[in-house]
Amino acid sequence: MGQGTAIVYEGTGVYKTCISQWSGSTVTKPECLQPVISASDLEARLQDEDTCIIDCRFDLMNPTAGREAYIGGHIPGAAYADLDDDLAAPVTPESGRHPLPGIDAAEAMFRRLGVSTGSSVVAYDSSGGAIAARAWWMLRWLGHRDVSLLDGGFEAWRSENLALESGEPTVSPGDFKARPQSEMVLTTADLVASPELIARARVVDARDAGRFRGELEPIDPVAGHVPGTVNLPFSECLNEDGRWKQPAELRASLDALLGGDPDAPWAVMCGSGVTACHLAISAHLAGYRQPRLYVGSWSEWIRDPRRAVASDAVGDT
Repeated sequence: MGQGTAIVYEGTGVYKTCISQWSGSTVTKPECLQPVISASDLEARLQDEDTCIIDCRFDLMNPTAGREAYIGGHIPGAAYADLDDDLAAPVTPESGRHPLPGIDAAEAMFRRLGVSTGSSVVAYDSSGGAIAARAWWMLRWLGHRDVSLLDGGFEAWRSENLALESGEPTVSPGDFKARPQSEMVLTTADLVASPELIARARVVDARDAGRFRGELEPIDPVAGHVPGTVNLPFSECLNEDGRWKQPAELRASLDALLGGDPDAPWAVMCGSGVTACHLAISAHLAGYRQPRLYVGSWSEWIRDPRRAVASDAVGDT
C-alpha cells in the first residue's frame, strides 16, 4: 500500500493532516492518531507496556465461536471482548439487538480488558473489522482517542506468519476513566420526535444492499430500511484482502452519498449499531467528520410496528 494522506477529524471545522502509510508505517503520537494499523506495526509494539490488544472475533450465527477461536490462538497478550456480553447491554423489549452498555459497565469492562488512560488500544476481528469497529467506536464515545483497528484483521496477522498464543492470558486491570461524548449518539427517540431529522441528519445504513432494499432479511423479523436513509455497505470500503481502501476511494464513495461536504453533520446505522461503526472509521480515513451513531439501528426501529418502513421490494408501508 502506497503512502497516502490520512485526515483525522478533531472537532468542529478542525482537521489534522498527517502524511503516513497507515498500513506499514509507525504512527507518531499524539500528533497523528490513525484509526487503522498494520500487522507489522502492531508486532513492533507488542512489547510496549502501553499497548493494549482486544480480540473481538464473533459470529452472529454461532455466538460461542469467537471465544473458542480466541482460546485456540490469538495475538500475544490480547484480551477477549464478546460482542453480546461485553460490547452490548442485555436486550430489552424496546431495544435493538446490541444496545449500548451503561457508562459504568462499559468503563469496568474496558478496565478488565487492561485499558488504562495512557493505553494505545488495538482491536481486531476476523470479519473485516465489522465487530472490532464497535470496540473502537465505544472507546472514542467514552473519550479515549488512542485506539486503532488492525488493518486486515486476524487474517492479516496470520498471513505474515506472526506469533500466536493459545489459552487465556492473565490481563492486569487498567485504570481507564470514561469521559462520555453524548453528542456521538443518535437515538430512536431523536428520530421519532423529529421525523424530518432523518433526511437532515443524512443517515447512512451500513447493511448490505439486499437487506437495505428489503429483498432478504436473515437476522431481523422485518425487511427494508428507515425511510429517508441511504445505503453504503461497509464491505464496499474494503479491498478483497479485507484491508481498507485508499482514502481517495473512500472519499469518493462518501462524496457520492453526502454531496462532497466533509464537515456537514451526518449519521450511521446498520442492523444493530455494530457494523455502522465501520463507516465511522472509513469517515476518518476519508477526511469526513465523525458521524453520529444510531445505536438502536434497524433492529430497534422495527420494534414498534407504527414506525414507517421502506422496501424497494414491496413499497413503503
